[in-house]
Amino acid sequence: MDKFCFGIDIGGTTIKCGLFTANGELKEKWEIPSRTENGGIQVPQDVADTIDAKLKELSIEKKDVLGVGIGVPGPITEDGTVLKCANLGWDIFNVNEKMSALTGLKVATANDANVAALGEMWMGGGKGYKNIVMVTLGTGVGGGVILNGKIVAGSNGGGGEIGHMTMNLDEKETCGCGKHGHLEQYASATGIVRLAKKRLLDTSVTTSLRELAEVTAKDIFDHAKAGDTVALELVEELGRYLGLALSHVAAAVDPQVFVIGGGVSRAGSMLLDVISKYYNQNIIFALSNKEFRLAELGNDAGIYGCAKLVIG
Repeated sequence: MDKFCFGIDIGGTTIKCGLFTANGELKEKWEIPSRTENGGIQVPQDVADTIDAKLKELSIEKKDVLGVGIGVPGPITEDGTVLKCANLGWDIFNVNEKMSALTGLKVATANDANVAALGEMWMGGGKGYKNIVMVTLGTGVGGGVILNGKIVAGSNGGGGEIGHMTMNLDEKETCGCGKHGHLEQYASATGIVRLAKKRLLDTSVTTSLRELAEVTAKDIFDHAKAGDTVALELVEELGRYLGLALSHVAAAVDPQVFVIGGGVSRAGSMLLDVISKYYNQNIIFALSNKEFRLAELGNDAGIYGCAKLVIG
């Protein structure tokens, strides 16, 4: 009889679910809403219920399930204790123990950004490597570090939070975390738009970006590809900050490859080229010329990584 496992990627809006075979084949995927009211108290039961429903639908017995891997949008310790989770309203409790009691299955957990990195290493842009750093460029900047095929989570599950590396000690505007000058203020989708708005407000420089009612990160890259000088300068600025940050990361963990995901990664080779340029300008020779690849799994990276937690 085939063996199966579940990958459950819990987000603040939706819970992405996947049923995998033991060799990593995704058999089915679906979503359920994240019910975050009342401190997210219903989320664990909802996850257990959707697992039971899928097992019943496909006539799979629990003895044929290797376990459930769960990604959580917040810091989580090695033993599965979540250290508060603002997006879900969770306080401090042990997710492994709770979910194992509800499902009757083995449970493994990790931070959502880390499981996405694990998924990309296993079946995505980092396939074929065991030492990768994944960077997710979206509303913020997320990260995950995988060394020797294992997540580097750190003592409190906060490993890989590269978006909150301080890059500019003189920054006056506040990061979403309350600090100043963090990487995601410059290298995220919202960060590059912030830089664009500041440039357009502070100068009268001619640029096609002024013709737009509302500037987006995609607009900036599209106009840069069309040759707009200001858009090109903004892309260079993002690349300078991100390349510098990743040179710092490489000096600590020496990955084989950097995998770049998130909405901004749709800019493709232009983005990879500018990051690589500034990375190599700032890194020692022994760590130079790393590979920079685009993520391949999109929104499924998390469920793949969660499955990998169980399959090992």
